[in-house]
Amino acid sequence: MKNILFLFVILSCVTVWAQEVTELEYQNNKKTRAGFIKKITQSRIGQVLDSTKLEEDIIQLKRLPGIAHAYYQVVPKKDGNYKIVYGFEENFTIIPSANVYTTNDDEFAYRLGLYEFNGLGRNLIFGGYYQKDIYNSFGVNFRAPFLFGKKTGLSLNYQNLTTEEPVFLDSGTADYKYNNTSYEILGLYQFNYKHRVEAGVNYFTETYTYKNGAVSPEVPQFLEVDKFLYKLIYEYNNVEPYYYFVEGFKSTLNFQYVTSRNEALPEFLIGFNDFIYYKRVGEKGNWANRLRLGVATNNESPFAPFAVDNNLNIRGVGNTIDRGTAAIVLNTEYRYTLFEKDWFVLQGNAFIDGGSWRNPGGDFSDFGDDQNLRIYPGLGVRFIHKRIFNTVFRIDYGYGITRDATNGFVIGIGQYF
Repeated sequence: MKNILFLFVILSCVTVWAQEVTELEYQNNKKTRAGFIKKITQSRIGQVLDSTKLEEDIIQLKRLPGIAHAYYQVVPKKDGNYKIVYGFEENFTIIPSANVYTTNDDEFAYRLGLYEFNGLGRNLIFGGYYQKDIYNSFGVNFRAPFLFGKKTGLSLNYQNLTTEEPVFLDSGTADYKYNNTSYEILGLYQFNYKHRVEAGVNYFTETYTYKNGAVSPEVPQFLEVDKFLYKLIYEYNNVEPYYYFVEGFKSTLNFQYVTSRNEALPEFLIGFNDFIYYKRVGEKGNWANRLRLGVATNNESPFAPFAVDNNLNIRGVGNTIDRGTAAIVLNTEYRYTLFEKDWFVLQGNAFIDGGSWRNPGGDFSDFGDDQNLRIYPGLGVRFIHKRIFNTVFRIDYGYGITRDATNGFVIGIGQYF
């Protein structure tokens, strides 16, 4: 009996020993380099076959801008070991970007850009944008999440942003020409495929120049301040994409500390968290939700950090129509595939955007004030190319149903959230 037990243990060990990965193969990765894929995935030659790691690899690969879809196969070999085959459908990744928005006040603004999302076949992201929102603006961005290895990367950003901003005074509203020139560097670290952090510093100069409207002796008509912004971002991502469908939960915490030497633009802390939940509904439906909770130092300043804006949170509301020192915003929408053939998808969209803000220097009861509450239901369409990264051309029309509401179109590339 002892001999039989001993033989069983030996055979079990031999079996486990034999279940090794002895070959890796990558198929149809025409642009994405095999060396890069090997660097960010977990399977290695000589390791025991682990299906859990393979599933995690596939989720991470499908999140890459250069990959439309990924899968794996485990192929048994004659010697009892295994070959792992990673298969890919790649995206075209040199992509223009566009955002256009209007309101019934005949306001019109747009942003155009061009980005490469899989530079050198190593997931390097580089590009820039031009914006026309009364004034000209531009920015340049570089992002390399795996620049220094499997977990560590770098992000560099420059922007020269000029807009016309409303400043809300006790005596009325003033219009200021606002400029923000900034230089940012962030370190990127990924603990695993679900958890990552970004941390760094942004040096910027803010300039406010009075144009017209109300005036106040307490608010200068020209203001220029150099600032430092220290930033920390933590993201938990358990979202799994399947082409243009997404399912799962994601939470992103953004914490910032902004220094200042000017009392009109005092230093402040700001933190906000985006909770995003996606749910597949049948074969053609996708329910998407985003809840943003944000709070900042409650300075009684007309230059409060949280803005109510078309392109940020409420579709149809207009361009920076209000500001606050805390915010609650909920976006919910149902996306339904109306037509799909090969690479093309036509998707319909019904949404409700709603939110409220705390007034600068106010208290949390401001959230219940009907002057701060905004609710905008609306409809939209999506034109989607399944083989080009983020090529979702969207048109949304939001119609306000709360006090002093507006309505208007928001047009852009990429899903709203």
